[in-house]
Amino acid sequence: MLPLVIITGPTAVGKSVLGVELAIRVQGEIISGDSVQVYKKLNIGSAKPTREEQKDIPHHLVDCLDPAEPFTAACFQSLTKVLITEIRSRGKIPIVVGGTGLYIRSILDGYSFPEEGSESIKNKWLEFAKAQGNCRLYEVLKRYDPVSAEKLHPNDTSRIIRALEVYELTGLPLSEQRDYLEKEYPELDESVLYIGLTAPRGFLYERINRRCDQMIESGIIDEVSSLLREGYSPKLKAFQSIGYRHVLYYLKGTVTLNEMLRLLKRDTRRFAKRQLTWFRRDPRIRWYDMTISGIDEIVNDICHTCRVFQSRVQ
Repeated sequence: MLPLVIITGPTAVGKSVLGVELAIRVQGEIISGDSVQVYKKLNIGSAKPTREEQKDIPHHLVDCLDPAEPFTAACFQSLTKVLITEIRSRGKIPIVVGGTGLYIRSILDGYSFPEEGSESIKNKWLEFAKAQGNCRLYEVLKRYDPVSAEKLHPNDTSRIIRALEVYELTGLPLSEQRDYLEKEYPELDESVLYIGLTAPRGFLYERINRRCDQMIESGIIDEVSSLLREGYSPKLKAFQSIGYRHVLYYLKGTVTLNEMLRLLKRDTRRFAKRQLTWFRRDPRIRWYDMTISGIDEIVNDICHTCRVFQSRVQ
């Protein structure tokens, strides 16, 4: 059996570059573990690797869906399981690259997700949000499931409604159904190589600030404006992600350009901190500090581990 490589860590740490360089060396194919890169037309705000940056390496779950289509952890889990099998069948090594913690654990630990509920429940909360506003909807979630509410932005209506839907269907908060699994770290199959990238806070925050500046320079405001002109709703789930929701604030006139950039940098740094908190709890990750180990050194180390595993299996 060919190994499965997982590369994770906080935003802007260098996961995409490492994934491509590793794929070149081991004849691998990349599966994106990012919740926004899956969407077409959302390029700048998702830090989607360009064609040049992909270096002819196949990238899966990138540019797959229209921004109006739903994509969940359950979708990612089912699609990725199929992709891993297909990539191995071609004699290639699957490399999952991304920082969406729930996505990664869904394929490593076999999470099961609550069944989809009825449209009537969803529509009820959608109508509530339209009539009462997103803030009132968020307050309802805080009352029934404060743990989930703490993890969500008040304007992330799709996830808020999903959490309320699960509560109505099961009588239990979504956080309780998930947290008991998130605190357990079962031993991984020997074929899995779980890599985490990290860096000192100052180094990482500098990279984040530079990326945010580059997003503005590259035209993220025009990207969002164009999508709105095409008729996409600003309430779409994809538009609630970091970067896109900040541009919406600016386009609505809620904040100035300078204030939008300040908030974008601040919220991205906070997001990176949450990612590190999530992943550092997992004792199965082999960590590499990007300021100590260069890309070539990390790639060489992973290649060696893959060769050892394949020779042992053979």
